[in-house]
Amino acid sequence: MIRIDQIRALSTFAVASPQVAKRKIALIDRADQLNINSANALLKTLEEPVSDLVLLLLQESGRPILPTIRSRCQTQSIATPSQDQAAQWLQTQLEQVNFETPPTSAECSRALRLAANAPRLALEYLTGGFMTQRNEAFEQFRQFMKGQVSVGEAAKPFKALGLEASLWLFEGWAGDLARLGAGGAARDEEASEMLGFLARNNPAWRAHELIDMVHESRSAGVYNVSPELEAGRLLIAWQKLMPVKRAVGR
Repeated sequence: MIRIDQIRALSTFAVASPQVAKRKIALIDRADQLNINSANALLKTLEEPVSDLVLLLLQESGRPILPTIRSRCQTQSIATPSQDQAAQWLQTQLEQVNFETPPTSAECSRALRLAANAPRLALEYLTGGFMTQRNEAFEQFRQFMKGQVSVGEAAKPFKALGLEASLWLFEGWAGDLARLGAGGAARDEEASEMLGFLARNNPAWRAHELIDMVHESRSAGVYNVSPELEAGRLLIAWQKLMPVKRAVGR
């Protein structure tokens, strides 16, 4: 989350005189990561704008920011690049990283699919620990759906991922559930078998219900909710999609 002390530092920068050019530019990379206190602090700068300051707030689609923030800004939509553009940019960036073992083309393609073709996010996946953590989280998720581990045990890998990355995974799986239910293909190929089984045994609206729950958790993120508790809440909702086995007597 973006903390209030970071916004206070931005406010100090906003009122200072430009050192190089006639204008100052400040970029908030993930405006949806503002917590309630930092968002309120930012409002002061937005309500009393400085004439020589340009403030850019980046927000990913589906990751809401407070209406009080949005209402004081102009909105400009930026489309996701094409698959070829994303792959080319990603490859160029990876060539500048010193890997002991560079990621394969298959791993790059998988990272792009998991990132919904967002190349910078795919780069973060490949240069950080996300891919390994995602595998651990999915394995616990799969075992929990089969009743092999408790919800507390299944939620632990999501705590390591953090709230935003966990919600991104749950949102992606819910999106794949909807796609498979409509006859499409899953972006997360490893999860496609389990999600396909759920899609065949549930009405389509259940996927959208899960996506709505993810959005609720994301909105609650401004209050510094626990990633582990939110993951547990979502895991329980997912488990309700499993068919109920009924004993047949004579």
